[in-house]
This record gives sequence, C-alpha cells and structure tokens, in this order.
Amino acid sequence: MRKTRKSVSTKKEISQCKTVKEKQEDFIMLPTVDFCFKELMQNDNIRKNIIAALLNVPSSEVDNTELMPTILRKESKDDKYGILDVRVKLKDGEQIDFEMQVEAFDCWANRSVYYLSKMYAGEIKEGEGYDCLKKCIHVSILAYDHFQDDKECYRRIVFCDAKTGKEYTDLMEMHILELSKLPPEEKNETSLLQWMRFLGGKTRKDFEEMAKKNSELEEAYDVLDKLSADEKKRLEYETRQRAIRDYNIGMLTAERRGIEAGRKIGRQEGREEGETLGVSRINQLILELSKLGRTDDIVKAAADEEYQKKLLEEFDL
Repeated sequence: MRKTRKSVSTKKEISQCKTVKEKQEDFIMLPTVDFCFKELMQNDNIRKNIIAALLNVPSSEVDNTELMPTILRKESKDDKYGILDVRVKLKDGEQIDFEMQVEAFDCWANRSVYYLSKMYAGEIKEGEGYDCLKKCIHVSILAYDHFQDDKECYRRIVFCDAKTGKEYTDLMEMHILELSKLPPEEKNETSLLQWMRFLGGKTRKDFEEMAKKNSELEEAYDVLDKLSADEKKRLEYETRQRAIRDYNIGMLTAERRGIEAGRKIGRQEGREEGETLGVSRINQLILELSKLGRTDDIVKAAADEEYQKKLLEEFDL
C-alpha cells in the first residue's frame, strides 16, 4: 500500500516537473513590454528593417542607424527630462524616436508633441543657423485604441494647411501605430503591417507562424527566441513586467482614492454653497486634474481646504 502511494506521488511530481519545463520552454518575451522592444532594437538589421517599413522605402536605402542616448537634455533647472524608449539617428542626420505604450495614457498627444519638439529643438547649437535642422520623427506604438472614432491602425501626422491639406513641412512628423486595431490578415500585406503584427504577437506560436512567411521576421523571431532563453535577460524582463503591474495598480489605487477624495470635497462644498453647485464644481475640478494625471492633487485637496480653493482658482471654477 505504501509502495503504491509512493509510486502515485512520484508520478505526480514527474508530471508537475514536465509541466514546469514545458512552460519554461514555451516562454517567449513580448515586444509590447518596452524592455523587450529595446533589446530587439539593439539588433542593427531589425532596427533597419522596421525603419524601412515605417518610411516605406527598401531596406537597402536605410543604413548607419545609430542608437542615441534616450535622455533629452534640460534647458533649465525647472525643465522636465524627456525619456525615450529607442532613439535612432540616420546617416543623413534625421532622428527617429520610438515609444512603446501598453496602457491608455490620457495626455499621450501632449507628451508626444513635447518629446518631438524637444528632440527637434535640441539639434541646434549656439551659433548655428536654422538650415542645419534635420527631420525628426516620433513613433508611437500603442497597444490600445488611441483614436476612438475610427478603425485606422496606422497614420502619419505632419504640419499641413488646414484648408487645402497641402503639407507645409516634413521636418517634424509623427507616426502612430495602434496594434489593437490590426485588421484580419490578408495576402500581400505591406511590410509595416507585418511588423505591426510581429510587435503585437502574444504567443510563441504567433511568432513561429509569422517567421515562416517573412525572412526579416524570421530573423527577428530568432533574436527574440535567444533573448527569451537568456536567464539574465529574462529576469530583467520579468522585473520590468512587475514594475509595470505595480505602477498600474498604484494608478488604480490613486484613482479610487481620488474618487473618494472628490466625494469628500463635494460634501464639504455642498455644506458651504449648496449640494448641487458644490458637486458640480468639484466634479469639474476632478475631471481637469485627471486629464493632466494630477491624482496626487486630488487627494491633497481632500485633506487641505486652502489647497482645494487654490486649485479651484487655478482652473477658474
């Protein structure tokens, strides 16, 4: 009897070990995690092929893609640092920065314009003329619907005449890739669509299937496979995943605290000025602060009446 129980226990342990081993072998990093995307872009061929697809030119026309520092310099002590995921300089001096964003970000348009402007303005040095300025491109790779009212998964945005639509200059442009809007797969897809599918892949099987159809994606899958098998890289990847999860949980907690703080402020305002007027003003204040990502100010306003009044004056409420 004891021998039978021991045999069953041993079989169970062996089965569990096999399951763990299979999971380990099946593990694959996802390019939507910014750590993985940065590691992929360290490869010169992958970098070149993605840029060629983005610019809609043959990969042979893209060479000398130099990775640059991703911390943009500050103009003053009060200025904000800009941190880019991947920043590339091309042979002719053009610069491209890529940012991978998984979670919805209310001020993404503001942030993108800020980084693009800072990158463009940072090109010129004291004593140089404006003719030395080169094109700067900001690429947003988004895993969520940024534009809610259409199904376009890719768009290029430039300065143009609002009436005629004629392009004014291409020195600053933005490319927005919404991975969540990818249409059903078709034959003879553009290289850009194929790369978007690769970047949005979810399983090892997804990447294996894509690798069979395209030699560029096959090389990218090989690099991804080696990255996933590197224990040190995997640890860094999983650490980054945890940091993202912790941040999202923190933001959710702050949002809940903000809602509760808003209710508290509303009750205070209601006692002083009437329930309807107070709630209306505070709801508007919470909305404005939320748009700017100032959740800490919402919480602080609930505990500090003077600060609350200051915010109401700031937003002219």
